[in-house]
Amino acid sequence: MSLLAQVQIGNRASDSCLADNGFCPDWIAQNFDRYITPFTEHVYLTLVSVGIGFAISFGLALLAHRRRWLTGPITGFTGVLYTIPSVAFFLLLIPFTGRGYLSAFIALISYTLLIIFRNITTGLRNVPEETKDAARGMGLTERQLLWRVELPLAVPEILAGLRIATTTTVGLATLAFFAGAGGLGSQIYTDINFKSNVVVAGGLAIALAAVLDLIVLGVQRAVTPWQRARA
Repeated sequence: MSLLAQVQIGNRASDSCLADNGFCPDWIAQNFDRYITPFTEHVYLTLVSVGIGFAISFGLALLAHRRRWLTGPITGFTGVLYTIPSVAFFLLLIPFTGRGYLSAFIALISYTLLIIFRNITTGLRNVPEETKDAARGMGLTERQLLWRVELPLAVPEILAGLRIATTTTVGLATLAFFAGAGGLGSQIYTDINFKSNVVVAGGLAIALAAVLDLIVLGVQRAVTPWQRARA
């Protein structure tokens, strides 16, 4: 069979696949570049949201660690934010903050707070009292105790919360297009009935979540060598 005949057959097969909204490897190979910008937007939405969310949660957790009575109100407030339906949250923000990244960031950051806050406070409070007493006996101040003893020992719980928040944010960021922020969700819903489109955009979101999870896990293993030694 001549090369021209093979190309013609391939084109007919590709046209038939597109007409059936099927899975078309040829179409994916030829159109993969259209997913680069949405993927970059998705990474940006995820990293900025998780970074700001972690900073806010970390500050709140340290405050609650010193003022135990604040734990309940902070948990309650962040819990209310977490229970707001995601699509509704994005749409409700638009009249106040407009369409774009700001509305998307407010919603995505809000969803990270409860997860990270609870893991940080749990990690700090799981530090054994005898360990803290020994540190005080060595002359450490409360500030030194926090930064040299409590936080290092709480790292596994803290990073576990960060992993959950990161993968959750990758999923929620697919809805950020409702706020006009783009991301892979905008590409998915452009043609949700076309299997090739959904497979590529959805697959990129899953791959991003997996890669970010592995990165955080690698950081956890690097900063907690005592766990590897114990294992």
